[in-house]
Amino acid sequence: MKIEWAPVHVPPKRRIQTLAAAFYVYVFMFLPFISLFLTAFFLLYLNYIGRALLLIYLTYIYFDHTKRASALDGNGWKFLRNNFMTNHLRDYFPIELIKTAELTPDRNYLVVSFPHGIIGTGVTNNMGNNIGKWLKLYPGIRPKIATLDIHFRIPFMREVLRLWGLVSCSKQSLLYYLNKSNDPKHPDNRDGYTSNAVALLVGGAEESLESHPGRYVLVLKNRKGFVKIAIRSGTPIVPSFSFGEVDIFDQVANPPDSMLRKFQSFVKHLTGVSPLIVLGRGLFQYTFGLLPHRRHIVQVVGAPIVVKQMDEPDTQYVNEIHEKVIESLNEIFEKYKYKYIKDAENTKLVIR
Repeated sequence: MKIEWAPVHVPPKRRIQTLAAAFYVYVFMFLPFISLFLTAFFLLYLNYIGRALLLIYLTYIYFDHTKRASALDGNGWKFLRNNFMTNHLRDYFPIELIKTAELTPDRNYLVVSFPHGIIGTGVTNNMGNNIGKWLKLYPGIRPKIATLDIHFRIPFMREVLRLWGLVSCSKQSLLYYLNKSNDPKHPDNRDGYTSNAVALLVGGAEESLESHPGRYVLVLKNRKGFVKIAIRSGTPIVPSFSFGEVDIFDQVANPPDSMLRKFQSFVKHLTGVSPLIVLGRGLFQYTFGLLPHRRHIVQVVGAPIVVKQMDEPDTQYVNEIHEKVIESLNEIFEKYKYKYIKDAENTKLVIR
């Protein structure tokens, strides 16, 4: 295999951007394992007092997550969500955020984001760890990213995610944030924000299996749980589409009928996580590695779809709203693909 090495003379700014991308990916991939290792290490090697404190902490996690889904009011730790490294990470790709309609801070929003890609980089950066651009476009609206519920059961890791503004994607958690008060005088709104915008990558691990450069395949047809949650809370659904998300990584070919895909689907069914064999680049070469390629990512945020509040959503109404979401995503894709996709004429949006 011929290796394409990075040039020797690269501007320091680009080196820092690559370092930021490496930090982002390695934290995402290895934080669960590091957290579990630390927990086991402390249980084995701390003294009795240390073990007792750790057991108290583990007990707190269990009851806090059971009762409140590990909910953390506020906007997380601002330094983690806007800093030198997150700014360089945004510039590495670079990542853009496009506003197409007003979102007023007098109500909460459920932002349904597609496609998932390998790690949902566009929406995670715009609404997770580099939220400055979001706050300029949507002042007063607190952005949050919903991720796997199991992440909030892992000691230490859950604290990092909460400070980063991430929340559980469980039904309990989503309803908690989408039913929050929009009263500026409410104690939970003392940080200057009066509403929440919770981003949900609806396609999840199943959609990540479909992620290959130039292919936009969404797993959506049979996913209606998010619609029911929006209706139960009376929350508008905001469709969002990230162009270029599928281009930053490739993965080993895994057609639906292949042995690899069957194995991946089996593991996903057991754990909720897809074991992807990622093909990216390295720190000093562009041929292989775990780092994402520099590809332009543009997250286009659509207009809100208003829903009627119902404690028990009607099936016909759920289907009606679900169809509106699909129509909105198709409209966004067709309107912007010629601007943000190179081979736009031959690129189709597939919804499964």
